[in-house]
Amino acid sequence: MCRISGAVEYRPMRPTVVLLLASLGFAAGPALRIEGTVGRDGVAKPALELTLADLAAMQQSSVGGRTPHGEMHQFEGVLMSEILRRAGLPQGEDVRGPMLARYIVVSGRDGYRAVFSPPEFDPAFTNNRAILANKMDGQPLSDHDGPLRLVLWGEKRETRWVRMVERIEVLAAPDGR
Repeated sequence: MCRISGAVEYRPMRPTVVLLLASLGFAAGPALRIEGTVGRDGVAKPALELTLADLAAMQQSSVGGRTPHGEMHQFEGVLMSEILRRAGLPQGEDVRGPMLARYIVVSGRDGYRAVFSPPEFDPAFTNNRAILANKMDGQPLSDHDGPLRLVLWGEKRETRWVRMVERIEVLAAPDGR
């Protein structure tokens, strides 16, 4: 707003300013919540919340992948192994015994979910790379796919690629006794 000789004149904000303010507000809140991790000792770790800025500050990796429409794209983001390590999930030699009775549920904003075992994201167990992508072909993911998308390099089908990822849960399988 500006003053013109005692009167107040309202001017609409420029679209770029509105977009900038909206993106700053969106980026400030947590984009991802990881909960349910326990150490090898069985002690629960606090939930980890990461903003888009936190994820952008982490080491980025890239993988090629084919979308459901058969198109090849290059995805960039953070390795799932690194995200889970920061959340306190044991990896490597520490994944044995009770840790193998845990599973990971990755959930998207649209309700889509996929289940994984911890070794599927651990480089000590597999050469397949899974990233939580925030870019495709050098551009931020669209609202339809992002802001975060789980991309699994090496899978023959993309049915476990979760788009609009907002939560990762580490859960224990029920005791079968």
